[in-house]
Amino acid sequence: MHVHKVAVISGDGIGPEVIDEGIKVLNKVAELAGDFSFEFTYFPWGCEYYLEHGKMLPDDGLERLKEFESVYLGAVGYPGVPDHISLRELLLKIRKQFDQYVNVRPIKLLKGAPCPLKDVTHDQIDMVVIRENSEGEYAGAGDWLFKGKPEEVVLQTGVFSRKGTERIIRYAYELARKSGRTLTSISKANALNYSMVFWDEVFEEIGQEYPEVETHSYLVDAASMFFVKQPERFQIVVTSNLFGDIITDLGAAIAGGMGLAAGANLNPERAYPSMFEPIHGSAPDIAQRGIANPLAAIWSASQMLDFFGHEDWGKKVLGVIEQVMVDKKVLTPDMGGNSSTEEVGNEAVALLSDL
Repeated sequence: MHVHKVAVISGDGIGPEVIDEGIKVLNKVAELAGDFSFEFTYFPWGCEYYLEHGKMLPDDGLERLKEFESVYLGAVGYPGVPDHISLRELLLKIRKQFDQYVNVRPIKLLKGAPCPLKDVTHDQIDMVVIRENSEGEYAGAGDWLFKGKPEEVVLQTGVFSRKGTERIIRYAYELARKSGRTLTSISKANALNYSMVFWDEVFEEIGQEYPEVETHSYLVDAASMFFVKQPERFQIVVTSNLFGDIITDLGAAIAGGMGLAAGANLNPERAYPSMFEPIHGSAPDIAQRGIANPLAAIWSASQMLDFFGHEDWGKKVLGVIEQVMVDKKVLTPDMGGNSSTEEVGNEAVALLSDL
């Protein structure tokens, strides 16, 4: 029997509450499958750790994480800790050091999920956004000149290497070919005359190796409009770090809200652990009240199952999330119910057991 070793960083706010339910579901899947299991190791890192120790994780933190197949992350962020500290000193550090250059965000309108768009059917919102996750606008390159003076100037440099751009675009083409779906590149070459012209050229170059893949290319402003007006245009989407960050939140809004938004940070070569997380944030205002929605954490657990090669169980977990929303018997307040976080997790486990 294979034992999947998973590092758990429950994080801050509602993180521990929702991650507990995801782990409950993963353990039930392993019990039902019978040919694999999970070994979870907990690390108390995050903003509360920062307030006590002056750092988001210990100096040997990344070395310790290297021993695991994956990282299951709750949420990071807490009042009193600036966002650039919580983001750069934990989340981005893990993504960069472990070369998790592929960010995968499913944007799929499940049955029973609320949608703010009128007259939209479930099959019209069904896409996967592949976001470059290691460089681009989040490379942290730039300068701050004449700080505090009238002539103050800041430079924020987007870094687009051929290696980084080629590998994310090739990953998206491979996924499109394997799934038989269309591929859309989202860029902004008319305004960003170096980085995005380069991006578009690489997209065209690699496309010549995949003649069977139907491709489209949109400027990010037009794509944002089509996400709302005609989401059925998009199946597999590939885009840069910053644009991916923005359009996936727009995608979450049209596919049921942030309470259903899951994300995977992948190192496809598996030289390092990959990381799976609900991306709704730490929501400190509702922490420890037992009302946080665990469905995004459970969805990211489903992504972890896919990554481990248990796609059949990943699909079953997604089906269970859908069933919870269709039944409408056990939902948290954000989805119009009055159940607790734990009760939703228990319902997911019960539905899994009935499969």
